[in-house]
Amino acid sequence: MFNFKFADIGEGIHEGKILEWKYKKGDKIEEGETLVVVETDKVNAEIPCPVDGTIIELGPDEGEMIEVGDLLAKIDDGEGVDESSEETDHPKDQPSTSEESKEEKATEDEEDEDEGGVVGKLESSDEVIESSQETKKTTNNNQKVLATPVARKMASDLDIDINQVKGTGEHGRVLKEDIENYKQSDDSSSKSKSSIQSRIDVPEIKAYEGDKREKISTLRRSVVKAMTVSKQVIPHTTLIDELDVTDLVNFRNEHKEKAANKGVKLTYMAFIIKALTKAIKDYPILNSSYDQVNEEIIYRNDINIGIAVDTPDGLIVPNIKNADQLSLFETANKVQELADLAKERKIQLSDLQKGTISITNFGAFDAISGTPVIKHPEVAILGIGKIDKKPVVRNNEIVIRDILPLSLTFDHRIIDGADGGRAMLAFKKYLKDPLLLLMN
Repeated sequence: MFNFKFADIGEGIHEGKILEWKYKKGDKIEEGETLVVVETDKVNAEIPCPVDGTIIELGPDEGEMIEVGDLLAKIDDGEGVDESSEETDHPKDQPSTSEESKEEKATEDEEDEDEGGVVGKLESSDEVIESSQETKKTTNNNQKVLATPVARKMASDLDIDINQVKGTGEHGRVLKEDIENYKQSDDSSSKSKSSIQSRIDVPEIKAYEGDKREKISTLRRSVVKAMTVSKQVIPHTTLIDELDVTDLVNFRNEHKEKAANKGVKLTYMAFIIKALTKAIKDYPILNSSYDQVNEEIIYRNDINIGIAVDTPDGLIVPNIKNADQLSLFETANKVQELADLAKERKIQLSDLQKGTISITNFGAFDAISGTPVIKHPEVAILGIGKIDKKPVVRNNEIVIRDILPLSLTFDHRIIDGADGGRAMLAFKKYLKDPLLLLMN
């Protein structure tokens, strides 16, 4: 018998909602076939079955919630009883004192909490989906540090880096008590200076007659949390500028049909991404993260550019991996592919991870400009407005040119206004001359 449990699929995801069971009790299923679709606040994840067998029992009904470590299904794989699910019988011929009973109960509680871990006891889930990177870290002897779901969630709620916590559980597993102890010591240590010192006590909002309450979606809840963290942690500043992109507009119009013949939808976004990757090569600070705990800047090796996509459920920011290594046409195709997947809620978790800088397009909604919010832990986001024809002065004459509004919002802790201005100048230099974008 194989107990298939819901694994930690990363990105701080602790729970999901059962959207659709692809099989029912009594059905035969093969390894790799999708058993269930689970909605999380990041993606709609198709969970494949890790073994061949017959389904004996299924987890929660469609529409109900499931947490990391909960049973998804019991599958008869012909291998007998799954040892991880067996209960230990206590010897009947050994009487126990009340203290012993308490110790046994505490051990059972800890084991129950421990069962939710992906690495170790949930081998079944770990074969299918890689466990969260926040549940493990590499030490000098390359051992993995484990953590229970309760501990992970508590660490997330308290803004604690779980990798900094020493685990006291079996095999060094981080338990709930370890987080509590770390929090107490952290409050009285120098590390407390890098945590958020105060939290606003938000009063409950009352609804009046005629008002309507509506629960936010799991995706919207994720956006709320991300935006709150970003504005609490990062001191934003924004540079607003305009760029004459007449040459770019003419270049795109000239080659748009040729691109379409090759199956490529050549939008301005592809050019903007290429220009940004070149500006990052000149100013790597744009492609970094600030480690506030250790007071270090992490310069990212890869350039993974996030594209903010508006979906019916809320904002999703997939990113183009190694965007600097793609051609203009490859970039255009990747933008379209990720946008379509995001809108259909078919985006993969890997497409949302490891972003290093983002772009948001106000112009898509006929807006001139805006001041976007940085996606933590990135340090910058580029805002693109609507290209409009405007009268400008050239050689003491008024002419009509295509003007693109720009806004660069950056983390003022590590990027000064002058550095931000120089980075903007570099970006403008590349974008205004399309031929520069085609050169390595």
